[in-house]
Amino acid sequence: MGLRFFADHCIPNSIIQNLLDAGHEVLRLKDHIPIESPDPIVIATAEKLNSILISLDGDFTDKVNYPPEHYKGIIALQVRNHPEITPQLMVRLIN
Repeated sequence: MGLRFFADHCIPNSIIQNLLDAGHEVLRLKDHIPIESPDPIVIATAEKLNSILISLDGDFTDKVNYPPEHYKGIIALQVRNHPEITPQLMVRLIN
């Protein structure tokens, strides 16, 4: 059984497709809330949808503001300066 992800608006379609191809469910932010929604609304929506948030937003790595024990899961991919590593990250994430 796959996992349920909530993809922030900044997640590329290639990552979403990789997750779908691996048998996971991916809910897109734009289908649930406005794309300009602030981070607290984004994470609250992920929780409401019982999903793991996946984002490129480094703000979600702040353990003070987003303590891991309070959420189903947060994956904050930091690849802005090195998008060429995305395929390797996806292999690690999916396997």
